Amino acid sequence: MSQFGNFHDFCRASTLPVCNLFFVRKECVLEGFKAGDGRVRNLGSIILCAFAIIVSVLLLLLSQKKRAAVGRREMQIFLILYILVSLVEVFTVGGFLTDRTVLVWFTGIHLGAIAATAWVLLLNAVVGFQLVDDGTPLSVGLVAGSALAFFVGTAYVAVDTGFGEPGNFPIKNINEPKNYALYVLYLLFPLIAIAAFLILESFLVLRVLGEVMPMARLGAAALFFAIGQIFNFVISVHICDASNGKIDGAFFETLFTLLAVVAVWLFWSSITEDEWPDDDPMNPMMSESGYPPP
Repeated sequence: MSQFGNFHDFCRASTLPVCNLFFVRKECVLEGFKAGDGRVRNLGSIILCAFAIIVSVLLLLLSQKKRAAVGRREMQIFLILYILVSLVEVFTVGGFLTDRTVLVWFTGIHLGAIAATAWVLLLNAVVGFQLVDDGTPLSVGLVAGSALAFFVGTAYVAVDTGFGEPGNFPIKNINEPKNYALYVLYLLFPLIAIAAFLILESFLVLRVLGEVMPMARLGAAALFFAIGQIFNFVISVHICDASNGKIDGAFFETLFTLLAVVAVWLFWSSITEDEWPDDDPMNPMMSESGYPPP
């Protein structure tokens, strides 16, 4: 049986938002903590998501102060999308929603936001080469418009799959949760976009700007993201067993993804200027491009 497009093994061992669309028996059921008459199955992730939103808002405000930074608006769009991802993750991974219809809709928004966020991250690397003037209506419009297309397209596929009605992307076999479109949009595309972002930014820093130090922050972002995925896809079920269903890898995936986003912002901040060259007339070496001089 081909594993491409098949979510069975992933959903059996991990807590992923896409698994809300399928019916898969888990190796370890996340029980979480009792709350009143019900249970909150993923309290740790809920708390971390709230913290991630607060941190992202602070980064948004700090980005606003970097008036001369290359790709400031584009970075803010990335942070706004990450805030959306963190917000809906509370509902898709939190484990307290009992209405399947509501859960499917939130899952559609979540998966759409993930695809759009990965796309905008890649565009942030492209913007760094200043092929189009950053911050202009054209640049911002292209970034926001294409992100909206990814969001709507992925969300549509997810919702159509989750309801399983005669549509374009229903589940063909309930015992074999396969969906090629979601597999590409939710799993493969974000990985490709992130890899392309790392490659483009490495080329920009090392060959164009001639710097080395910012690579430490970029490398940290890649490492944090990779560790989060290992926790989510490989170690999750073992954490669940060891904690008697209290937590699993989703908690650590949320934590390390937040650290990766912060590292990406610090990397971006380290290779751009805070003020326009005219703000410092005593420094003729200021770069007019928005990047610090090599």
